[in-house]
Amino acid sequence: ADGLFVTDYFTRTPRKLSPFRSFASIELFHFHIPEDTVIAVWNLITFKEQGGTFGDQCPDRSITVYFRSGAPSVINPLHTHFPRDTAVPGSFALTLTWTLPNRTTGVFNVTSPLPGDWFLAAHLPKDEGKISVKGLYEECQYLFQPQLIVQRLVNIAVLYPGYVTEQTMAPHNRSCLYKVFVPSYTSRVLVEVLRCRGAEGCPLWLRVRAKAPPLHNSTALDCREHAPCQLALDLPFWQHWYYVLVEKHPGVPGTVSFQVTVQLTDCSRPSLARPPFLPSSASMNMPHSFGSAGGLALGDSPAPTSPNGTKSPFPIASLAGEQCWPVRPTLRNELDTFSVHFYIFFGPNVSVPPDRPAVFVINLLPVLDSGGVLNLELRLNVSSLCGENVTVFGCLNHEVPLTSGDNTSVTCETESLAGFLLSVNATASLSRLRIPYPQTGSWYLSLRSLCATEHGFEPCTNVTAEVYLRAYLSPCINDCGIYGQCKLLRTNNYLYAACECKAGWNGWGCTDNAEAFSYGFQLLSTLLLCLSNVMFVPPVAIAVRSHYLMEAAVYIFTMFFST
Repeated sequence: ADGLFVTDYFTRTPRKLSPFRSFASIELFHFHIPEDTVIAVWNLITFKEQGGTFGDQCPDRSITVYFRSGAPSVINPLHTHFPRDTAVPGSFALTLTWTLPNRTTGVFNVTSPLPGDWFLAAHLPKDEGKISVKGLYEECQYLFQPQLIVQRLVNIAVLYPGYVTEQTMAPHNRSCLYKVFVPSYTSRVLVEVLRCRGAEGCPLWLRVRAKAPPLHNSTALDCREHAPCQLALDLPFWQHWYYVLVEKHPGVPGTVSFQVTVQLTDCSRPSLARPPFLPSSASMNMPHSFGSAGGLALGDSPAPTSPNGTKSPFPIASLAGEQCWPVRPTLRNELDTFSVHFYIFFGPNVSVPPDRPAVFVINLLPVLDSGGVLNLELRLNVSSLCGENVTVFGCLNHEVPLTSGDNTSVTCETESLAGFLLSVNATASLSRLRIPYPQTGSWYLSLRSLCATEHGFEPCTNVTAEVYLRAYLSPCINDCGIYGQCKLLRTNNYLYAACECKAGWNGWGCTDNAEAFSYGFQLLSTLLLCLSNVMFVPPVAIAVRSHYLMEAAVYIFTMFFST
């Protein structure tokens, strides 16, 4: 697409890498990619030092670098076991090999990267366990320095929902790029190309992607094979830009003119034939004693009008099956660093009616909350089921709530949306979920109750389940248990927490005992250490008897503090 490109350059100070023992031993680098970036290039520079000079004699040790958008990578190079109920987000890993005796450079390209925070984590392989004496030779140091170059496009044309934009694509142009902002309570985005002229059969590709310009594998439609040329996206991400790319087929000569328009389905508005929807206390899943919720309904605001006062050519009105339910907010209570509780108004007990979901939102602050662990706990009140075989399903999704139109569906995923599933019933009344280093922004939890029958799950009738809901942010998983210590770490101005295990235990929560020391081995080690200190008693006695009081004091000091 034609436009003005701006190049930005970012660099970080070189840091010494350490062999991997736990996440506390890695080096973490924080970058920020601006919006409308079309390409990001990381230059990964690594060099050796020994005694203040180039380390030509240092052995080549492979360096592993991890990339992740939104939060630090959850890495597991030792292949340890994660604690139960822990979700492991994915990341991309790259291994650097040495091309010169004391220096190597790697390049990592990302086309149309997601905007916002990006994190790089780097480390050396695990130590071989050899014992060496310090001071006999200069230690080899491996330094790592990442650099980021981004190229972003400025002045991208903005599409306004309900309005038509005329466009003429010159012969030397291959594509046109637009963007449209999708607000909250949007259930559908419909992009359409109209009145394609200048070539036979409208030889255009229509591509749409959220948050960043489209790629070759983004949602696409061939306008030559589809008439009308309409591309619909259900359950779009809220409060984000969507990018629309109109691209010519290869080998198409001449000028092509067309119109492009976008329609947003606002699920908070009723259909034109229905009366205004006013959320009641039942629809908000509140106790009936609080009465009806006051204030205007979301659908009471007038429809948008064009600047001349006429109605927009594409009025936005939701269908009956596209109604979204009210989202209940949570109250944020900060106790300490990465110690945040999210309280539910009129909670923590939540009523889940059989005919509609209960939706809650948990807001994680940018940068500040991504270095901890997001914990979620569901506990079913079995006495509220009245003997029915009811299962309450919870879907935790990022940036948009998942309220499926299929009342019997128990999945938390769509073609473009992935989430985490929780379930509780009379047999298993407790369910937990832990997400280390969660992405920031809005997390939506949708609770639905379904009854199990011999034909599968079906909507329940006249049974309202009651669930205890607890959501909080903690520094580490279970505070690293009894075999670890939760450490608060910092890289520049970014804080994060990680476990440092002891006694041979490993893992993110220090729960992997594959290499753990036995109790007898730990006891023997302690006794041998104490016995070695007891051997200082004879020299202390001889020094005191010979009136070498200074030497005796040195021996006593060494005996007590050599542990």
